[in-house]
Amino acid sequence: MHVFWHQRDLRIPDNRGLAVAAGDDTVLPVYVVDSDVLNKVGTRQRAFFMRGVRDLKRQYRERGSDLVVRSGSAADVLVDVVDEFGADRVYYNEHYRPARRNRQRRVDDALPTASVTDLVLVDPADLDARYENHSRFYDDWQAHDKRQPVEVADDALADVGDEKPVPSPEADIDLPDAGYEAARERWERFLADGIDTYADTRDDMRAAVERPVGAVSRMSPYLAAGMIGIRELWRDASERHAAATGDARRNVQKYRYELSWREQSSHLLYYTPTLLTENYKQFPNAIEWENDPDHVAAWKRGETGYPLVDAGMRQLEREGYVHNRPRQNVASFLTKHLLVDWRVGARHFADRLLDHDPASNAAGWQWTASTGTDSVDVRIFDPVAQMHKYDDGADYVTEYVPELRGVPASKLVDWPTLSDAERETLAPDYPHPIVDRNAAYERVQRVFERALGKR
Repeated sequence: MHVFWHQRDLRIPDNRGLAVAAGDDTVLPVYVVDSDVLNKVGTRQRAFFMRGVRDLKRQYRERGSDLVVRSGSAADVLVDVVDEFGADRVYYNEHYRPARRNRQRRVDDALPTASVTDLVLVDPADLDARYENHSRFYDDWQAHDKRQPVEVADDALADVGDEKPVPSPEADIDLPDAGYEAARERWERFLADGIDTYADTRDDMRAAVERPVGAVSRMSPYLAAGMIGIRELWRDASERHAAATGDARRNVQKYRYELSWREQSSHLLYYTPTLLTENYKQFPNAIEWENDPDHVAAWKRGETGYPLVDAGMRQLEREGYVHNRPRQNVASFLTKHLLVDWRVGARHFADRLLDHDPASNAAGWQWTASTGTDSVDVRIFDPVAQMHKYDDGADYVTEYVPELRGVPASKLVDWPTLSDAERETLAPDYPHPIVDRNAAYERVQRVFERALGKR
């Protein structure tokens, strides 16, 4: 008998480690409730994970098996499980966050183990260690074959029962249904009404409000928890791409391309374990972050006086999710307009996001903060220009910032440029901008020029 150790891979279909473990012997599935690991996860995502574990237990029971749930440190628990059931090897899927890799190494030291690449389409070890930009990474990554989804026969699963309860932490927001079937249902909705127009709607903020699953897939919470396999998504999108023509083919290809950013984030963390805590890019001089606590607090509350930024932060607080376009804007505003260290924002996202993925979160924040892989020295998202381009009808802004409902959209687009008197007349309950748009832009340019040794 083999043991398969579930981590952030809460599914049976398309689980490569589980399939490999079941390839030549009976497999016993195990989940370890390790408080040292779970305490590093935000309360919202932790509650979602545990619902996923309960659903995974249900899936195993429907197949005549069960998920063995134990609490403690992974190495100690798995040693006990191996002894209890007479298993000969522990299989697991490789994860790239340093804390999880350290945990995996402790299990490797304690037991015979075998690890499997499951999180990504292309094993980072098969690629170069460093790429100068995403285009170079994409060209290399695209040239590698992508594995097909795998299945596990029910008769390969151990005939066991386990009555240990799964913890049931609460969340402060409504959570989506958890588990593989819920993930698959959402994916099917997007395939039916979204992927063929994805490139045209992914940045349309009106569409994001009217068709939350459709304008984009919103699969990120399920991918982050491993409730669906990346190979399933790639296979289905690739089959659709092969069959599509014209605009539909272009739109589907854009979705396939966007998956490569997730792949590069995992690649970065695989080769750079310090990605979560240190600047990826080397600077001759230190970046002079200001880290004003009042500014950070206003940003977290969604009260900066910049409508698009505030709408994004309030969506985060209300849903545990932020659409990608405002996600980039809130990150840019914090690190550039407010000159707050990207690690402050990354920690807040880790705490509040339902779809927090350590690699994607750190890579995204570093790219936006100009400390990561972006080839541009100082990229700044202007929230006024961004709203004019992507939310000129203020549909997204007024969905999440009720104080601004009833204000003409043209005024909201230009809100930070209006006079204090006009703003107070139009929306007396909404705050004035906490920084001047032009002064903040000029300040961050100076700070980064000094950091880069250009001043």
